[in-house]
Amino acid sequence: MKALRLLAALALSVSASAFAHDPSEKVTVLQDELLQNVPGKKAMMIEVDYKPGQSSIAHKHDGTAMAYVLQGQVTSQVKGQKAITYKTGEFWYEPAGSEHLISKNASATKPAKLLVFMVLSPDEKVLVPLKN
Repeated sequence: MKALRLLAALALSVSASAFAHDPSEKVTVLQDELLQNVPGKKAMMIEVDYKPGQSSIAHKHDGTAMAYVLQGQVTSQVKGQKAITYKTGEFWYEPAGSEHLISKNASATKPAKLLVFMVLSPDEKVLVPLKN
């Protein structure tokens, strides 16, 4: 999922080991539920708050991600695609394993907020930093 440099603060108790790096943006896990109709998978709903000018490290997600811009503008780029700036009300999809090269608040003066929905296995990481 794009725009995730997970994990700074969680609203729910989630193991910090599920996240693979030192975060800077505020991340809140709103839901983390096993899917009864899809054995071996879980769904997560995450809110990501970017301060003005804030960005995430380059990363990938083990699971599938869908992101929706709740506030502001977020620039996102997946490997092999061009960078796109999404505005409030716009959304995108990232297949599992996509390399997310850019994920940042497009504004240097206004905050941005994403709602991210992910489907992954319970043992998969939400975010895996890319090696340089």
